[in-house]
Amino acid sequence: MNNELRGRLTRDGIRIYDPVDFAGMHTAGALAARILDDIAEHVFPGQTTEEIDRKITEMVEAAGATSATIGYKGYQHASCISVNHVVCHGIPGPKTLKDGDILNIDVTVIVDGWFGDTSRMYVAGKLPRKAERLIEVTHEALMRGIEMVKPGNTFGDIGHAIQSFVEANRMSVVRDFCGHGLGRVFHAPPNVLHYGRPGTGAVLEEGMFFTIEPMVNLGRPETKTLADDWTAVTRDKSLSAQFEHSVGVTADGVEIFTLSPAGRFHPTY
Repeated sequence: MNNELRGRLTRDGIRIYDPVDFAGMHTAGALAARILDDIAEHVFPGQTTEEIDRKITEMVEAAGATSATIGYKGYQHASCISVNHVVCHGIPGPKTLKDGDILNIDVTVIVDGWFGDTSRMYVAGKLPRKAERLIEVTHEALMRGIEMVKPGNTFGDIGHAIQSFVEANRMSVVRDFCGHGLGRVFHAPPNVLHYGRPGTGAVLEEGMFFTIEPMVNLGRPETKTLADDWTAVTRDKSLSAQFEHSVGVTADGVEIFTLSPAGRFHPTY
């Protein structure tokens, strides 16, 4: 059977992949994670985001992989780099990073037809305490969401775990963007919301592949998209942070495809 068609669709239109497909996702996810490990040394005050993106492009090409974002809906970069109050989809450019800037770098690669999608936070120079706490809460929220991934739980359980933790820390979850299914396609059902009620939404089944990628704001959750039709920012100019893993549902839990090979997923490593 053609790889593109392997597996089945649930009633909700979510593809169920076969056990052998986990290996392809691990390979793609590991490359994306390794690139984010290796780019860390290139994040410093005075660096430009376009230079960081150029390095990422070189890394993707050197690995013999393909960038999923170059050419996607007209986008022309191998990464999205979102600085300070940019929530997501920041376009690399000539502006230089300042000491204390925080940034999310989001990379998606294609390896043998499989998509590896992940993002994490970085800091240029010294990490301000306020930003450090935002990053800590966002990372912990992602991991609490992942803990909910097992057959029989629902996508609402994931969203509730993230939302309840974030709001208990007096921060807010962005509602305008969400995680997504992936595998041999970049974006597919389901939409993985980072807020919700326990027991609601589609039921998780073994073989589902998707991203969890909460965006958390120090201020209010509202965002707006700039005139470039990509860059999303917080409406109140508050700082925003995001972490993203690609995961697969196993028979008894979850596998994370995008673990950092060097243990550098959190920027305070």
